[in-house]
Amino acid sequence: MPAIEGWFTIDDEPVLLGNRCTSCRTVYFPKASFFCRNPDCDGEEFEEARLSRRGKIWSYTDAQYQPPSPFIAPPGDYQPFAHAAVELAEEQMVILGQVASGFGVADLEVGQEVELIVEELYSDDEHDYLVYKWKPAGAERDGVRA
Repeated sequence: MPAIEGWFTIDDEPVLLGNRCTSCRTVYFPKASFFCRNPDCDGEEFEEARLSRRGKIWSYTDAQYQPPSPFIAPPGDYQPFAHAAVELAEEQMVILGQVASGFGVADLEVGQEVELIVEELYSDDEHDYLVYKWKPAGAERDGVRA
């Protein structure tokens, strides 16, 4: 189950779920709720927008320390991970997200193409909690081309 309901699909080819103002056509992620955040628009109605699955790295960094709550780290020792700010050209926006497990800042470069995947963040006795992540396009992990 998604760790945050309504932010992404968990299909074979997952996508982020945003929305688009029906007045000015501006796209939002996460979804806008009550009013369009575009200062030049008075719109209050939105339609769902399935965002691009691929984008290019605009910037990246790593998290060498464990983030504070509400971040939930898997059990055991904390493992640093990378973050990427990914530009979606069609939507003209940048989306921040973790980089897929097995990839770090040494595997990334500005302008590199990445694709959206879904991975387990953690699990409990009842559910596996899933999050979206960015994976270098065409890269191999654990011997499997993704």
